[in-house]
Amino acid sequence: MALRPGSGGLVYSTEAGRMCPACRQPQAQCVCRNRSVLPVGNGMVRVSRETKGRAGKGVTLVKGLPLAPAELTALGKQLKAACGSGGTVKDGVIEVQGDHVERVMAALTAHGYVVKRSGG
Repeated sequence: MALRPGSGGLVYSTEAGRMCPACRQPQAQCVCRNRSVLPVGNGMVRVSRETKGRAGKGVTLVKGLPLAPAELTALGKQLKAACGSGGTVKDGVIEVQGDHVERVMAALTAHGYVVKRSGG
């Protein structure tokens, strides 16, 4: 069986177990997983309110934070606690349930971010 070009190669070895398809090392010694790549932005954190696809329920979105996923989750937890509501972190965007744009902007400004209101 021939491998297709760009197929990722070896994913399991009986000697080392699961292999990383990108660096072809065992997952315990994977070098590409340990690198943290921060999202590139213009330095402006944008806060907006959105109801699309949420059955009319509004959420506050925070986009453009140059943080690693673990730090983004921790900041999301702090923002949710400051607003007294739930939420989640998806695809580098913090979602806080409800219309809390002003509170989120104040909390992010206190953390030292340059914040801009986005949308209406």
